[in-house]
Amino acid sequence: MDIVDALIESEALKISPPGELFFYTSGTVGPYYINTHFLYGGPGPAQELLDFIDTDSEQPDFASNLRDRVQAQVDTDARYRAVIDELTASILEAEGDTPSMWISGGARRDWFFSVAVAEQLQRPHLYLFKDGSAVELDEEGELISVDSLDGATTVHVADLVTEASSYVRMWIPSIRDRDGEMILSANVVDRAQGGMDVMKDADVPALALLRVDEELFAALRSKGVVDAKQHETLTAYFDNPQAAMAAFLGEHPEFIQNSLAADDEKTVTRARQLVKQDPYDLGLSL
Repeated sequence: MDIVDALIESEALKISPPGELFFYTSGTVGPYYINTHFLYGGPGPAQELLDFIDTDSEQPDFASNLRDRVQAQVDTDARYRAVIDELTASILEAEGDTPSMWISGGARRDWFFSVAVAEQLQRPHLYLFKDGSAVELDEEGELISVDSLDGATTVHVADLVTEASSYVRMWIPSIRDRDGEMILSANVVDRAQGGMDVMKDADVPALALLRVDEELFAALRSKGVVDAKQHETLTAYFDNPQAAMAAFLGEHPEFIQNSLAADDEKTVTRARQLVKQDPYDLGLSL
């Protein structure tokens, strides 16, 4: 499987058009956007599953229904199945002769991948929530609380690692507080923004199917997905996001002006946030 093709075809990876950028929720901008969970059949099916998680996660049959939905997608979507197969194979290779007793995943987007991997490996799945709670599916198909792991090990499967803040704040403590050990972090995408170093400092080995770096950008260029100017913007952003975006906005003042005048309310709100925060010290004002 070509993970780059899978990301492009599912719209999980989007590159901004020449002369444009994406607004991030942090109030900054950048030349690409990754929605790894779109690998689950594309934006439509991914949003449907996310909506289901949001509305049904407190229902007693939630985990069994989620498992059935994910398994049906594995059975019918060759691209998604290939991602799960590769993720599973990477875990088995990394584990060697010491497989984990559990597969864990954190709410919500981790579950797009962790549930399917647990099914493939025939291991129990540990559902981790942001409030520190953890549950599993019992033999009757009911969710039960997991208060102790009794020294058991887990491989945590995640959609994306950026700075690994969720790992450090929630997922690793949730496992360790239950007398468990996270022996591996298996991620679909590494955004190459320091997360892997954080995992190393936390004594948790980590892997990813894809790293967002110059090698990826070169692949996008060779596939004709981006032109020379877009490639230049991507590589500059990878080398120094702050300097690259400051330079881009300085060279393209019309980008902010057009965004502030856009018909899309979300774009206008994000543009106003950018101007108000002025994260690139450009002296912006409304």
